[in-house]
Amino acid sequence: MNFHINKLKLSFLGGLFFLILGCAETKSKSKTKENTLPNVVYILVDDLGYGDLGCYGATKVKTPNIDKLANQGKMFTDAHSASAVCTPSRYALLTGQYPIRGNNGKGIWGPASVPSELLIDTEQITIADVFKTSGYSTAALGKWHLGFKTGENDWQEPLSPGPNNLGFDYYYGVPLVNSAPPYVYVENTRVVGGDEKDPLVFIGRGKEGVTPITPIPPEASQRTPNMFKGAVEAHKLYNDYTVGEVLADKAVNWITEKTTGEHKNPFFLYFATTHIHHPFTPGTNFQGKSDAELYGDFIQELDWMVGQVTSTLEKQGVADNTLVILTSDNGAMLNLGGRNAVRAGHKINGDLLGFKFGVWEGGHRVPFIAKWPGKIKPGTVSNQLICNVDMLATFMAVTGQNPNSLENSDSENVLEAFIGAPKENIRNQLLLAPKSKKHLSLRKGKWMYIPAKGSGGFGGSKPHQHAWGGAAAVNFVGGKNSDMENGKLKEDAQVAQLYNLENDKYQTTNVYNQFPEVVKEMESILDTYRPKN
Repeated sequence: MNFHINKLKLSFLGGLFFLILGCAETKSKSKTKENTLPNVVYILVDDLGYGDLGCYGATKVKTPNIDKLANQGKMFTDAHSASAVCTPSRYALLTGQYPIRGNNGKGIWGPASVPSELLIDTEQITIADVFKTSGYSTAALGKWHLGFKTGENDWQEPLSPGPNNLGFDYYYGVPLVNSAPPYVYVENTRVVGGDEKDPLVFIGRGKEGVTPITPIPPEASQRTPNMFKGAVEAHKLYNDYTVGEVLADKAVNWITEKTTGEHKNPFFLYFATTHIHHPFTPGTNFQGKSDAELYGDFIQELDWMVGQVTSTLEKQGVADNTLVILTSDNGAMLNLGGRNAVRAGHKINGDLLGFKFGVWEGGHRVPFIAKWPGKIKPGTVSNQLICNVDMLATFMAVTGQNPNSLENSDSENVLEAFIGAPKENIRNQLLLAPKSKKHLSLRKGKWMYIPAKGSGGFGGSKPHQHAWGGAAAVNFVGGKNSDMENGKLKEDAQVAQLYNLENDKYQTTNVYNQFPEVVKEMESILDTYRPKN
């Protein structure tokens, strides 16, 4: 099946929509219509767990700005990332396609490597294209982690194709992630502070002569050593302890610029924070301020960043016409920072089973908050099943375009879940991907089917291991599951897993052997999705 969608087709459809609108209304009315299109700010947090916010039950951290967002909007309790891994999750968000569609049908399963090429076809529709079609100014700020260039990325400028080729007018941020090199900022296609006489050069892992980076203590958790030499001044501009401040300032300045002056287009900001991904390096003003160690301090700096964005919307007089969404790319990770937070009494994924990378609920059920004054009723909660892959179709609906024009898309229009209270489920089933291909799983109604043992995520079994996961990690946080005992999978554990999430949200009881007819149906559906090559 061909899942390629041509950008020109959507551009034509969007143009046709406004042409018809123009014929039906006077020029002045048409202009008024365009001016009422909402601004959209999509804040994508890195590794924020289901239990990491006050409004979702956290008591060891304070998140007043995010809690205010929830009080003024709607919280979702059954929202998911299409993957429990950062790069494929972002692919799903931007393209409206499950990550199994990527890589020419082979799927995108893990984090993009340092030399990864751009993982999204530049002819493919993205959420940024949806907004561009409707005349929006667009920007991507923060973590990218979807690759640059065509073929292996040698990191020689210009770093193109990249975000600017996917519908974003402007990009500024961290090219991979705060735990992997290069530890520089990229602006559009150039390294910030770059110098032709001292270029950034990729030399690989474990080589001598790499450029020094910010010193951090062991308790900040894992960070991959630098793999680049050169670009000394560019590296100096990147300080782990000021990344939050730099990105928040960029967001404030970009919003201010787009809301100042006579000719103001609606805007779309994709703000992808490096918080709260390891290493945990909160700024000076936030160190020691939470009751959940560095992990909690990082959350509280994130909350400040969100406050900077929302207060700027207020200051610029556009808050009442702006849809703000805050969510996470996947669940929280039980790395050193996460473990220290748990020891302090913080529940990183609440009582959900599992963690980042795995297909248990803790890996992909994420906080999701939407605020849109006059459209979304304040202080409401929804249990609708939604996913980040749904944003493409939903943003088409938000901008007056027809989501049904999308061909072979995995994206569902869930706008009614935002602005209304539908009694019936909008989305009836959802494909969920962990790192392990054999654990590609299916949610259908109340049922969650996992066609293998375990989570398909991290396999570390010792507390000192960075990638701690599985039964041992579940035991550490006090989780319970019928296939586990004393931090290990039982010898007679069932060969696969089926959970009734309506009665057992925390996946304590595997009922695989009790409902063979449900398993048969789920397996049949799942098989239609599995990559055939």
